[in-house]
Amino acid sequence: MKKIFNIRIAFLTAIILAAAFSRLIHHIPNFSPIMAIALFGAAYFENKFEAIIIPLIAMFLSDIILGFHTTMPAVYISFVLGSVIGFILLKKVSIGKIIAASLLGSIIFFILTNFAVWLMTDYYTSDLAGLAKCYTLAIPFFRNTVLGDLLYCGALFGGFALFEKYIPFLNYSTKRL
Repeated sequence: MKKIFNIRIAFLTAIILAAAFSRLIHHIPNFSPIMAIALFGAAYFENKFEAIIIPLIAMFLSDIILGFHTTMPAVYISFVLGSVIGFILLKKVSIGKIIAASLLGSIIFFILTNFAVWLMTDYYTSDLAGLAKCYTLAIPFFRNTVLGDLLYCGALFGGFALFEKYIPFLNYSTKRL
């Protein structure tokens, strides 16, 4: 069983790395696999530490290439909170729970990252009017975030469900679509 377990972990890691590096492909702003990676890792890695650290490392590696910015802590905090959402909502994977977790993750990402933009940059005034303007101007990006999170969750969870169906040794988890 240990050998199968290691193959499964390697396969899950490869999927997460591929998703993280898909961020390098030109895309519309905020249409990315960030939250889907966090949710997927939380749903399928049996070990919670691996469920957080492997996706975080994949994100960090892609960020080395993409570059870092002042609001990165908010992105990574959102990512870890996405893992927590996955631990809570995706104990047993279902389409409805994936959609709910994805939408909740999108909302958390929107709230935290835009608050960080308001707090840590000089794009907006440091008052409530500036905060309101920051969130208002970010609404189109929120739409992209929601669409990206849903699409990538569909691709990751749906793709892995197919792999589990057709590659029997990957299918030993009790978590099912």
